[in-house]
Amino acid sequence: MDLSPLRLFGVFQEMGRLIPFTLERRPLLKCWVQRFLLFPLFGTILMTSTGCQQFPTGPTRKIVVQQSWELNAGDLVSGHLIVGGLGDITVDLHHSPLRAPFEGEVELAADGPQCIYFSTPDIPAYLFRYCGVKGPKTGTLAPGEVMGRGQQIHFATLRRQPDGTWAIVEPSNQVLEKTLRSPRGHSIF
Repeated sequence: MDLSPLRLFGVFQEMGRLIPFTLERRPLLKCWVQRFLLFPLFGTILMTSTGCQQFPTGPTRKIVVQQSWELNAGDLVSGHLIVGGLGDITVDLHHSPLRAPFEGEVELAADGPQCIYFSTPDIPAYLFRYCGVKGPKTGTLAPGEVMGRGQQIHFATLRRQPDGTWAIVEPSNQVLEKTLRSPRGHSIF
């Protein structure tokens, strides 16, 4: 008796004969087994074996942006997450490393999913926001040290205002270029 992988153990009786119990003979049962037994089992194995990462938790930095818009990074619209906004530049990284442009501090941002802030004493009036960062490294980093990775990164430059708020300003090409270059000076593209 051949019991293929899709057969359940056991037999059933049909017209007086014992016949191997197969899922092929019971399409509704086969569908139920696939949906509720096999797929969740394989999904659980896949998630645990690929090391699904949660975004790190810990202290986050909350800033007040001078400008306000109806939609911002982190908002939900019809169940869809907004990941960028006005003033952001989106860069396709293809999971390449995102590097610290100078010596500075990386903090988790409170205002968006997978967002970090980079600040440096070299340019104290500016703050650089990166969203879409996977596996961010927080704390003090050296120039060229990996801050994280991502498929697409949303980059914004913020400038401190006299009243203590921050304004989104034109993105800095120099900072973005340093963020995307390898320590040897070659572009990731």
